[in-house]
Amino acid sequence: MGRAFEFRKARKMKRWSAMSKAFTRIGKDIVIAVKEGGPDPDSNSRLRAVIQNAKSVNMPKDNIERAIKRASDKSQGDFKEVVFEGYAPHGIAVLVETATDNNTRTVANVRSYFNKCNGSLGTSGSVEFMFDHTCNFRINAEGLDAEEVELEFIDFGAEEVFEDEDGILIYGSFESFGAIQKELESRGIEILSSGFERIPQVTKKLTEEQKEDVEKLLEKIEEDDDVQNVYHTMEEL
Repeated sequence: MGRAFEFRKARKMKRWSAMSKAFTRIGKDIVIAVKEGGPDPDSNSRLRAVIQNAKSVNMPKDNIERAIKRASDKSQGDFKEVVFEGYAPHGIAVLVETATDNNTRTVANVRSYFNKCNGSLGTSGSVEFMFDHTCNFRINAEGLDAEEVELEFIDFGAEEVFEDEDGILIYGSFESFGAIQKELESRGIEILSSGFERIPQVTKKLTEEQKEDVEKLLEKIEEDDDVQNVYHTMEEL
């Protein structure tokens, strides 16, 4: 198994802690998708992907429809995707993805978390190169073989395919998202969820005490409403 498999295994216990946080995150994803490509999921592939993710965390259909309607309202503010980079204690690189309607607030908040936890917020590009930007799809495994899926989807950008108890996972480069999504849909394969992740190229092993120092910072960042995802180079297994 490759790095995507190990990464997914380590993060499996770190799913969104509260359903309300998941719904908030998806609500912002819907706004961004609608502003980018319109409210019709049939012609907006990004919105289709977000709706699949909403269903995967049992977000009610009414909530999804309301979010799309609100996002279509011209008075609805825009969310901007902003990435922050820095270091936690003990040399652990941290990459923070946010969706914000007030960048000044988000910058101040994220900077304060790093400062209070003996970390440091870096400049753009300071740690991003340490992570591979990937796309992923979880598909219904019924009637499918993971090895065959991998062989058939290599030409569309699939780099790693494996199966777990929730389905078959396909990983590829960030740029391959559209091609893989289009081919899955054309074959009528059910996409359960999809998204993007940043997988660390190298991880660093820490003592339990050192881990606690890093976790303190990660928890503060993850609690912020503007934060969508947090990635780091600390070994978790």
